[in-house]
Amino acid sequence: MAWRGKGEGERREPLLERPESLFDIRLDATDRPGGIPHEEKPRGAPGNRKTRGRTEPGFAPGFEAGEEELEEDSAVARRPSRAAVVRGESRHERAAEPARRASARAKPRKRRRGFFSLFGLIKWGLILGLWALLAVAGVVAYEASKLPSMQTLMVPKRPPTVMIQAADGKPLATRGDMGGAAVPLKELPAYLPKAFIAIEDRRFYDHWGIDVMGLARAMFTNLTSGRVRQGGSTLTQQLAKNLFLTQERTFSRKIQEVVLALWLEKKFSKAEILDLYMNRVYFGSGAYGVEAAAQRYFGKSARNVTLSEAAMLAGIVNAPSRLAPTRNLKAAQDRAALVLVSMREQGLISPDMAKIALARPATVAKPTGPESIGYVADWVMEQMDSYVGELSGDVTVRTTIDANLQSVAQAAVSDTLAKSGAKYGVGQGALVSLDTDGAVKALVGGRSYEDSQYNRAVTARRQPGSSFKPFVYLTALERGLTPDTVREDAPIQLKGWRPENASHEYRGPVTLQTALALSLNTVSVRLALEVGPKAIVATAKRLGIASPLDPNPSIALGTSEVSVLELAAAYTPFANGGIGVIPYVIDSVKGADGKVLYARTTSGPGRVVAPEYVSMMNHMMEETLISGTGRRAELPGWDAAGKTGTSQDYRDAWFVGYTARFVTAVWLGNDDSSPTKKASGANLPAEIWSRYMKVAHQGVPITELPGGARSPGFGLPLPPGAVPDEAPPAVVGQIPQQGPPPQQQDEPMTLDRWFVDTFLGGRR
Repeated sequence: MAWRGKGEGERREPLLERPESLFDIRLDATDRPGGIPHEEKPRGAPGNRKTRGRTEPGFAPGFEAGEEELEEDSAVARRPSRAAVVRGESRHERAAEPARRASARAKPRKRRRGFFSLFGLIKWGLILGLWALLAVAGVVAYEASKLPSMQTLMVPKRPPTVMIQAADGKPLATRGDMGGAAVPLKELPAYLPKAFIAIEDRRFYDHWGIDVMGLARAMFTNLTSGRVRQGGSTLTQQLAKNLFLTQERTFSRKIQEVVLALWLEKKFSKAEILDLYMNRVYFGSGAYGVEAAAQRYFGKSARNVTLSEAAMLAGIVNAPSRLAPTRNLKAAQDRAALVLVSMREQGLISPDMAKIALARPATVAKPTGPESIGYVADWVMEQMDSYVGELSGDVTVRTTIDANLQSVAQAAVSDTLAKSGAKYGVGQGALVSLDTDGAVKALVGGRSYEDSQYNRAVTARRQPGSSFKPFVYLTALERGLTPDTVREDAPIQLKGWRPENASHEYRGPVTLQTALALSLNTVSVRLALEVGPKAIVATAKRLGIASPLDPNPSIALGTSEVSVLELAAAYTPFANGGIGVIPYVIDSVKGADGKVLYARTTSGPGRVVAPEYVSMMNHMMEETLISGTGRRAELPGWDAAGKTGTSQDYRDAWFVGYTARFVTAVWLGNDDSSPTKKASGANLPAEIWSRYMKVAHQGVPITELPGGARSPGFGLPLPPGAVPDEAPPAVVGQIPQQGPPPQQQDEPMTLDRWFVDTFLGGRR
């Protein structure tokens, strides 16, 4: 830095050593706030300097204005600004600069703010729109990346259908996804596909998978109405959802649906898309495809539906669960009328056709089989995996069910409950009927399949009561006793447990045949103590009981729970001469090509009871229907035998009876195991059994039970003291849970010995 001396007539000012530098710290008047020279600033204006001791606004902090500087304002005003130095202006030009600036401030500026605001709005709108487009493209690309490669994406095969037939080949039910056979579009009535287009996608032939106009119209309608009234999805989008995606309503799934719809439109023609749609869409009640829906609702092929039926089918797909005609026929008919009006407005049908169809709305055809066949169909589906494994195509299952007997069984249960259920406090019932090789001929799992699909014949486990006693008596016979063996009917007490007879009376010495016919509890308990509860459990298991059984003395009164199906199966050896059976309902399974996938060949476990014991048991249980608790289970002209059963507090009522042709078990009770109003095996179950068996044996040649003719006491009056209506066992005290000690087969366990072994060192 150099200094200019006073000898040159100039004020000494600091100068940079390199004048060409842009960093010039000298100040002039224009560098003051406002750009106005000091002498021209009005009094009191901002930036006007005062007398002493004030910091000049243009100075750096720490510098103060001195006396010499205040006296030489004119010299300061002549200092060039840094900008002037850079521009190379002369002193005269610098002196004129303040005037030019003041003149420029005095001139009004042109307002261009409106122009620039509109331009900025358009510019930023385009920028934001471009970013939004890129964001949407990114989201679409991301969701599309989750889908399989379009080169490998294939239309999935239609889910397999299981057609269930009766023993005579007549159709009973359809299960699986209930997808009907695919029907080509050209084989359908022309108005059927038109009905779908009219109500679901009127611009089907004009869009490329996404109907922008339809979507906008739906949005406007929904916004103006305040609720969702229309959908913007095309038929192609709906097909994409049904073929490849789930039914969840998420933004991600909607994006994937759009991508797949575009792919479908590129890969298939409009006719192919419509064909796929009509054969895959869901129609409610488990029916997928127009053929399955037509069969389900109208009992005919889709090839033969009327215009009103076609309109109803097209209307269902909007809300299949709500509009299924089996659920809400009136709503389905109203929707069909809307379809017909839409078809007429679009010129797809003539006004006369619409008028006739509106005058004759479609109705639902009556089901071909009884309602209770649903229990059978569900049970069949539960077993399919173990028979044929995973299904790869449609199959036909021929069952052992007799459709006529199924209807009779359902009517017997439902009519009896409708007539007497309230009187006896009974809400549910079940029935299983087998032939003598174990084939299920009829199965009713409840009062109404529509109200409850719980299968009380197969799944439920209930106490059989006295209907379990035949296994006690058979075990005793196999240990050397006979029907004429005498045992004491007298009070008995076991560690606080006092089982009593229903009549609270005791007959003293009685034969086993009389004791079983009259269902004497004390004799049954004494027999259980003689042979041992474990032996009784083994006998029941051998004959067909699969449920867990507790080996304690109370098993003699049927306290362990069993199912209706297995109890019927366990009685079957008495009817067929001692051959054990495994109950079955599936006879054969065939593929769509007719190939046999399964055919029953096994017959069961073989002989489980010796013929002589079968004969004894049949004579004893015949007496139950002749003079015992099962007198209401009459079957004129036939050898019939059986046993009643009633659990504690009248919670369960049973009757299991048989002839040489059929074995039928009936149960009545309540799902919550609440007590009934004295419903016993001797009243309602016996009546249901008799009603069903009378029809089942019509036209069937009479056959005697194994072991000979009827008992000698057939037709004799009821013995003194017999109870015509069986009651549950009267029990006082707690039932003991430990069984008696083991015994040798040639040394029957007596009551005295049981007490000695139990209390004096025997096994507990």
